[in-house]
Amino acid sequence: MDKRELGTNGLRVAPIGLGCMGMSWGYAESRRDDDASAEVIRRALDAGVELLDTAAVYGDGHNERLIGRAIAGRRDEVIVATKGGLVVDDLATKQMHRDGQPETLRRQVEDSLSRLGVDRIDLYYLHRVDPDVPIAESWGALAELVAAGKVSRLGLSEVSIMQAEAAHAIHPVAAIQSELSLWTRDPLGQQAADASGGGSAGAGTDAGGDLLAWTRDHGVAFVPFAPLGRGYLTGTLTAEGFEDGDFRATNPRFAAEAFARNQAITDEVARIADAHDATPAQVSLAWLLRLSGNIIPIPGTRSGTHLTENVAATGLQLTEEEQLRLDQLPVAYGSRY
Repeated sequence: MDKRELGTNGLRVAPIGLGCMGMSWGYAESRRDDDASAEVIRRALDAGVELLDTAAVYGDGHNERLIGRAIAGRRDEVIVATKGGLVVDDLATKQMHRDGQPETLRRQVEDSLSRLGVDRIDLYYLHRVDPDVPIAESWGALAELVAAGKVSRLGLSEVSIMQAEAAHAIHPVAAIQSELSLWTRDPLGQQAADASGGGSAGAGTDAGGDLLAWTRDHGVAFVPFAPLGRGYLTGTLTAEGFEDGDFRATNPRFAAEAFARNQAITDEVARIADAHDATPAQVSLAWLLRLSGNIIPIPGTRSGTHLTENVAATGLQLTEEEQLRLDQLPVAYGSRY
């Protein structure tokens, strides 16, 4: 796999990473299997995947401990990315709040180091900007942790261009993580129809323009999470197929009306997949990889088979006409939070 730059400090990584959140919480938690998930992580490393993505809030530390266990003895093969700035209030209901206070971020970094079993975090994101704390204070505290050798590089998650500019002026932003896929194109300046979102602490931020272009212009990697539309783009889900507690069970974009109105997106993806004897997931990832050379998607999976398919997407060459057809897909209906 041709590697892509993670910021401007010379670090290059495989073009597809692994999002690990769903191994611990958010999706079908009744089927959680730590042993199987640890094996998928190790299989990802065997396949050349380097960037593993987690966060302190995923399972309130569980996901970081899982990754720490899986990478034991293989530290040199891994670029570990985790996040802080969100605090779990109730694990069962996934209630959380934003906390960008410097002392909170310093404590969260120490806790993450311990759970991951590493002495340095390769990429540390501010998971969400706390509206009650100036971003200069949060980012300045994280920059101090870089100077102290606790963190190697810094990233931002779900931010506006204005917030990215403010942080970048203080300390270089290596990566910005945001939701980007064929049905979530907000970072391109294209918002979904009926995009009024909820007020959850983990909800997204309006980028205020073409955030992907900003990252390209500033030498910042763009790391799309949920690049397969939380599974929707695979064409394998149904609106009634989610258990209680699954994030998608109450998500507006997975409601029956939105599910039906967005069918045109999955239909076109499936047609292109059939033409290549590929999967819809592979087409969705190939579209992202071709969209910009600084994009490093992190599809999540607990399946070794799906992991292999996702990695193979790097070899799928879409034609210009197919890329254009995907570019021109209708915006998705329904808020993503």
